[in-house]
Amino acid sequence: MSSFLGRGWSFPPRFDPRTKEAVMVADETDIAESLHILFSTNPGERVMLPNYGCDLRRMVFEEANEQTVTEIKELMRKAILFYEPRIVLNRIEAQLVDPLNGKLEIALDYTVRGTNSRHNLVYPFYLHQATHPVRA
Repeated sequence: MSSFLGRGWSFPPRFDPRTKEAVMVADETDIAESLHILFSTNPGERVMLPNYGCDLRRMVFEEANEQTVTEIKELMRKAILFYEPRIVLNRIEAQLVDPLNGKLEIALDYTVRGTNSRHNLVYPFYLHQATHPVRA
């Protein structure tokens, strides 16, 4: 039983049409959604946690080069270290998959502390655009 990993609203928030209740997620799914929220939150957006977030938005108009990729990886690494204690980050890799459109895919390999199970997450990030992709 891994219910100690957490339980929360799905992201983006959805409601079950039958029960009219918020759709809840738990365990590893909750962690993955929590990571997406962390990466897409700008520090200062949460009143009670003003430092929470990843500050990736300031990187949107940066040049798509190795220095920018390294800085993005470090922002994400620090955000995970401070705000997602349920995991250990094993590796973070970034690959520019669409240079013309500035699409960067950031692959995380992490271990869930409570279950010692490994997981992967790919977070798409776009340089030279004013918005981040919305996850369905």
